[in-house]
Amino acid sequence: MVTSSPNGGEEKEGPVIRDKRRIDPETGEVRAKAGESSPAPEAPVGGGGAKATGEEDSALKTQLAERLADLQRLKAEYDNYRKRVERDRVAVREQALGQVLSELLPVLDDIGRARDHEELTGGFKSVAESLEAVTGKLGLERYGEKGEPFDPVVHEALMHSLSAEVTETSVTDVLQPGYRIGERILRPARVAVADPDPGSGAGEPGDGPGDADDEPGE
Repeated sequence: MVTSSPNGGEEKEGPVIRDKRRIDPETGEVRAKAGESSPAPEAPVGGGGAKATGEEDSALKTQLAERLADLQRLKAEYDNYRKRVERDRVAVREQALGQVLSELLPVLDDIGRARDHEELTGGFKSVAESLEAVTGKLGLERYGEKGEPFDPVVHEALMHSLSAEVTETSVTDVLQPGYRIGERILRPARVAVADPDPGSGAGEPGDGPGDADDEPGE
């Protein structure tokens, strides 16, 4: 092959020598093959790498603490929701049950009056006792007795009097029994009450016959 020289002349091309050695004899480094990229420089080993690792660990611990706090908050919200749903469910059940049992109170009053007049006999007695047993299983409780202390929360006073036989405001007669479910009052007991009679008690100290002001013999 003939090539032109820079001076305008022609010169023959000599043999082409290609250095295919993997190791550069001048630098001692490994040469990259054609089409290969040079190896990436290795990260420096020293204090900088340890510092970066410590910062990453700290960031991971912070994220983990945040996620744990989120889970705990979510669990607390779910527990509160579950308790609220259960409380509402019980309240709705008691309200519905109370409405049904309230409709049966006049029937139970008739049964009570028939029992007081000894008219609860035969098949009517069996039905009445079955009804009372069922309402009792549902939580219905009858209350109101003579002699118990008067409580305006559960009693409704229809009659009032004074009595020397009581030391506090007490129930002297039950005109209509009360009914409740647990702490819920379906109907207060309608009663007659009596207060202590201040004029019937013993006299004040010093007023008795043995409490003379003068000494004996004067």
